[in-house]
Amino acid sequence: MLMSRRTFSAALLAGAAASLISTRGMAATTAAVKARNIVLVHGLFADGSCWSEVIARLQPQGFNVTAVQNPLTTLPDAVASAQRVLDRQDGPTVLVGHSFSGMIVTQAGVHPKVSSLVYVAARAPDAGEDYTALAKTYPTPPASAGIVFDGDEGRLTEAAFLRDFAGDIPEAKAKVLYAVQEPFHKELLAGRTTEAAWRTKPSWYAVSTEDRTINPDLERFMAKRMGATTIEVKSSHLSMISHPDEITRLILEAAGY
Repeated sequence: MLMSRRTFSAALLAGAAASLISTRGMAATTAAVKARNIVLVHGLFADGSCWSEVIARLQPQGFNVTAVQNPLTTLPDAVASAQRVLDRQDGPTVLVGHSFSGMIVTQAGVHPKVSSLVYVAARAPDAGEDYTALAKTYPTPPASAGIVFDGDEGRLTEAAFLRDFAGDIPEAKAKVLYAVQEPFHKELLAGRTTEAAWRTKPSWYAVSTEDRTINPDLERFMAKRMGATTIEVKSSHLSMISHPDEITRLILEAAGY
């Protein structure tokens, strides 16, 4: 049975970081539709297990949670994998994306079962926008220098993963995450969205203020542009692992609790 939002938030607030900042955008003026389904999508340098901490907090509250295994091949392939999961949901669904998968959320989020969108340190392009060109208008984040390719497959070096991707996670745990890193195909980065679901769906955004993978000011720009309800978390790029309580609270808000 779902716990009331007030009760659950109070339980999480007890251990929340004092650095959490919340601002309200246009999305806050639209009441979130009650949703019991949560679909989570991972980005580059990860797999679906990166959502484990958040899943463990949502499931006991009665939510139906699914982590999509993003193929990281092409954008159409990745969007199709999310759409298949969305097709299986039995009602309103919160679609959540981290990092690169913000591209997927932005495209697949027009699905009729998606009631709201949550971006976690994620890309949020407009329809047809060249995200790479947008990102170049901000200082290049350090993690970019750590990407290496084996043919058409890219990945982060261990040093860059530990320092620039998972910098606030204990080293032993970060090394486990590094071990399950899924390589991405070069073609994936060439994809552009043809839809911008955030223009029609209520949206929430978690900015990682210590992010070394996506520039935090770029995250702020995208969140403001979409009119998202926005929080700032003093976190590395992997806020859903290092600050799962804050990210869970944001998802609960997007789900109407």
